[in-house]
Amino acid sequence: MLTSLSVAELGALAEGLLVPARQARLDDLLANNGEGLLSVQERRELDRLLELVDQLTLLKTRARYTLGQLKVEAAGS
Repeated sequence: MLTSLSVAELGALAEGLLVPARQARLDDLLANNGEGLLSVQERRELDRLLELVDQLTLLKTRARYTLGQLKVEAAGS
């Protein structure tokens, strides 16, 4: 659980998205990758962006879990 964050912070994190410029770049790289058009440097950039997406997904999941646990605790009080 992410116990050091406020409910507002947890909510913001749970709804977090990539910065639009990074999302657009990721979309472009994914499209070009599907066509086999990426350079070695672009493949590395794609890998880094996908790692970032994975990390964001994990944080969002933890935030949603923590919010759920807080609701359960509040209902039990």
